[in-house]
Amino acid sequence: MHASVSIRQLGLEDYDRWMSLWERAGLHSARPLGRDSREAFGAQFAAHTHIMLGLERDLELIAVVLVTHDGRKGWINRLAVLPEHRRQRYAARLLQEAERVLKAQGIHVIAALIEPDNEASLAFFRQAGYAETAGMHYVSRRDRSEA
Repeated sequence: MHASVSIRQLGLEDYDRWMSLWERAGLHSARPLGRDSREAFGAQFAAHTHIMLGLERDLELIAVVLVTHDGRKGWINRLAVLPEHRRQRYAARLLQEAERVLKAQGIHVIAALIEPDNEASLAFFRQAGYAETAGMHYVSRRDRSEA
């Protein structure tokens, strides 16, 4: 019997599922008391600049990606696949769908930030045709650590 795999837009009713997936996948940057709170996602989704996509296999959520844009540039955020489901092209399928969603909204520059120690993600994005921009530095100002 073949597994049923589908990608769909997730809503706040799926919040606990994707937060659990991020934790199980070892995502270090989640801020559940700040920008990743249920309330924050509600506001982000209402602004129509944030979409959470989920890949389900036999109704089990096994991969997610947060797709955002500022009207000019799109961002691939928090792409995560459960460890036991990696190396099966699920991340590639989610990335392809995220790119399709952004292009349908008129976004033609798509970027991702990758933590320095995440060599697997860097290799994945390079293989998908993403190139590093030499000389770029990511800087941020935060009101609090959970922001």
